Amino acid sequence: MDKEAFEQAKLKVLLKQHDPHGFGTLQEKTVHAVMKLYYEPNMDYHEVPIEGYIADIYTGDRIIEIQNGNFNRLREKLKAFLPVYPVTVVLPIPHNKWVIYMDEESGELSGKRKSPITGSIYSAFPELYKIKDQLTHPNLSFAFPLIDMDEYRLLQSGGKGRRKRGSRYDRMPLALFDEIVIERVEDFLQVIPYELEEEFTTKEFAKAARTHRDLAQVTLHILYYLQLVDRTGRRGREYLYKVNL
Repeated sequence: MDKEAFEQAKLKVLLKQHDPHGFGTLQEKTVHAVMKLYYEPNMDYHEVPIEGYIADIYTGDRIIEIQNGNFNRLREKLKAFLPVYPVTVVLPIPHNKWVIYMDEESGELSGKRKSPITGSIYSAFPELYKIKDQLTHPNLSFAFPLIDMDEYRLLQSGGKGRRKRGSRYDRMPLALFDEIVIERVEDFLQVIPYELEEEFTTKEFAKAARTHRDLAQVTLHILYYLQLVDRTGRRGREYLYKVNL
């Protein structure tokens, strides 16, 4: 993690933008643009045609793909890239997030409202589930930057002078909080909280990880699929898990 490099990338992107609010263009959203410069400052390596696709970053010996979600769209790219090149998939995760609404007609901004949800590495696992059959490929690695950010949403006309909350317009990165790097399958073990007992349930995992039960469930599904944890039995209706050392 290099917070100074992140700040430099953020500044470069914001200085290039001409929108009075500093938002990204329709072609590329702000977080995506900042991440590209953070992971590769040399823009000659950005948006490179390769293997029938456009790689976000291609350095000559490595591909870096910046994703904002929807890993279903990533599957075919990985099928083309992984047999030939090492690929790092970057998924920025909102850590602390403040929501701001912008009137679609006047451009007027609301006050900031802090989201009650604090993002973590566990937020990535529903996306990883979509490519779980590719997770064991030796050429595949991941980076999960946790970013504090402002999220701007449009207030759209709802008829008779009313406004309704619309879709996300852009996200403005504020600070790099942390970065989790997965270079090999075994690195996923770092998501298992140390304070867990030798055997644990999904509920106990969720509590120790301070995350929602649904996220804990899909995380354990992936860890079990990767043979990093075993199911040793049941406690009531829940599976018991144990780290496979």
